[in-house]
Amino acid sequence: MKTYDVIIIGGGPSAIITGVTGRKQNPDKSFLMLKEEEKGLVPCGIPYVFHDLGDVDKNMMGPAPFVAAGGEVVVDSVIRVDLEKKQLQTKSGAEFCYNKLVFATGSKPVVPKFIPGYDLQGIEYIHKSYNYIKSLKEKTDAATNIVIIGAGFIGVEMAEQLAKFKDKNVHLVEMLPHVLCAAFSEKLSVIADTAIQEQGVKLHTSTKVTEIVGHEGKATGVKLSDGQVLSADLVIMSIGYKPNTDLAKETGLELNCNQAIVVDNYMRSPVKDVFAVGDCSQNIGFITGRVDNIMLASTATAEARILGYNLFEINLIRTFSGTLSVFSTEIGGKVLASAGAIQQTAEAAGISYIVGEFEDVDRHPEGLPGASKLWVSLVVSPDTGLIIGGEVCGGKSAGELINVIGLAIQKGVTAYELVSYQIGTHPLLTTAPTKYVLIKAAEVAIGKMKTRKN
Repeated sequence: MKTYDVIIIGGGPSAIITGVTGRKQNPDKSFLMLKEEEKGLVPCGIPYVFHDLGDVDKNMMGPAPFVAAGGEVVVDSVIRVDLEKKQLQTKSGAEFCYNKLVFATGSKPVVPKFIPGYDLQGIEYIHKSYNYIKSLKEKTDAATNIVIIGAGFIGVEMAEQLAKFKDKNVHLVEMLPHVLCAAFSEKLSVIADTAIQEQGVKLHTSTKVTEIVGHEGKATGVKLSDGQVLSADLVIMSIGYKPNTDLAKETGLELNCNQAIVVDNYMRSPVKDVFAVGDCSQNIGFITGRVDNIMLASTATAEARILGYNLFEINLIRTFSGTLSVFSTEIGGKVLASAGAIQQTAEAAGISYIVGEFEDVDRHPEGLPGASKLWVSLVVSPDTGLIIGGEVCGGKSAGELINVIGLAIQKGVTAYELVSYQIGTHPLLTTAPTKYVLIKAAEVAIGKMKTRKN
């Protein structure tokens, strides 16, 4: 039975980055990755397989960087872990011993067993699996009437992509008042509603699915709470994901209220030499301090770098103080993004806040080709001026601007400091230096703080 210094269960972004970082920091240690499929996918790129990429092979992601760093890969499923003996067994019957064990088992789609007809044929999910998505692409290509249930990021992006086929009739159903409600303020969610409908998607909000109707075991339609029945050749469930922790639970690891593996800020579980990272592991909100349920590749890889550095000893002290939640998407050419505690997040956590907003064009002068409106909102603590959240809406530049806001939150920057933020501007690239949107939003926030104190 072969022994490895580190065994990683899983083959997604968190597994790869943990392995690459850990191996580079510890070149004398042996690393093994056990993954269920030979081919992997870029998780956030999955919706674009269905139109813009057009081929699942154009969205492939594999462990090549890990192998290049000196790691070994075995394609097999782990079925049993013995924490006391530090041994594990795979589906093929192979057995391995470890000194350090990392769970990077990701997440899996929520199956709505509470909806009658959920188990009919013709109901699909967005599994992060190469083989599954390749098969689903064939099914969406053949379908004419497609109903997508759930308007989070995956549901919205899938709907937009499928609606680009003019011969398809695409419905998107969401029980909340707007799409992307969990990630954005109402203002941005309303913009997203309009944007997705402009792409030809038939949107149904504030509406529940009461039943999947079918004939001879196959789904033929979706019945809504308002009485409508939407005809469907194919139903795609996109109502969320949950941590893939069945193996961890069977192993005896502690899970939190979201069924994620309990870990500390260094990704250590309460069991010595056992770690968890990515979607399967617990996260704590950076601002709220509460147990969170953020499943993003960007978050997972940030955690993985910390774990890779600290596998054998703590080399980076207190480098991960909570999950920041930085989201972005593009619908019909319009980019929407958020970071940290936006308005509803702050309210739910009982955090006082004020908001500073500003809008201008992302070129100067605005008549330049490619110019578009760029709106920034900063959520600020009224007593200290600390930036605790923000949103951006506009063109491509919004995708990077939200990362600047994310860094400001992480480093404890105040609105007062942001007004002296030294920037580089160019007519073809940014808003004017006299009215740089991020700085002007900070000025608006400061004005509100002064008014509040008077």
